[in-house]
Amino acid sequence: MKFYRFFTALLIFTAADLFSQGFNVKASGMQTFNFTDPTGRNQVSFFSTTPIEDVRGTSNDVSGSVSFDVNDFANTLDGEIKISVASLNTGIEMRNQHLQGPNWLDAGNFPFITFKIKSVSNVKIVADNRLTCAVTGDFTLHGVTKQVTAAANVTYLDESEMTQKRAPGDLLGVRAEFDVKLSDFNVDNQIIGNKVADDIEVTVNIVGSNK
Repeated sequence: MKFYRFFTALLIFTAADLFSQGFNVKASGMQTFNFTDPTGRNQVSFFSTTPIEDVRGTSNDVSGSVSFDVNDFANTLDGEIKISVASLNTGIEMRNQHLQGPNWLDAGNFPFITFKIKSVSNVKIVADNRLTCAVTGDFTLHGVTKQVTAAANVTYLDESEMTQKRAPGDLLGVRAEFDVKLSDFNVDNQIIGNKVADDIEVTVNIVGSNK
């Protein structure tokens, strides 16, 4: 009898773990988080290499939103994040102009880089308000759309005196990483005479509010 009870409890615990796909927080139901931040603290960064030096760049012009059911994150997550090509900054003005110019990312014709969420997989509950997952979406760069998958770490913060210092409402923190291949997006990987690696590492570090 004891073994039966233990086995039943184990099955219930395992099932709860398998089907727990959301957050255990104060909020419930569908929530929408907006990532537009007038203070410019949200950031998307990219990294590549050349034979001479590493190339690092950032953008603080991040916008977009995501929506999901708090208790069913994996099956309900939807939304889109975008950054402006004109905001990309490598720390060198001449390189910025080349990066944004018609021979590279062509900000005039393709002003935004976007990531539209399609599906979520491999959800792992790390804490009541935190999970990791793989987010697959349509990534559009230079007018070309390809499917990419990002490794994401997502944290839900109930509104408090601490969170109000950043923004009103509940907050959603997202850190995600993925790689893109320039040749997949018809981008010539030459920048001011240096050959940049075809693979670009992208890191997203953003916080959104539901108010």
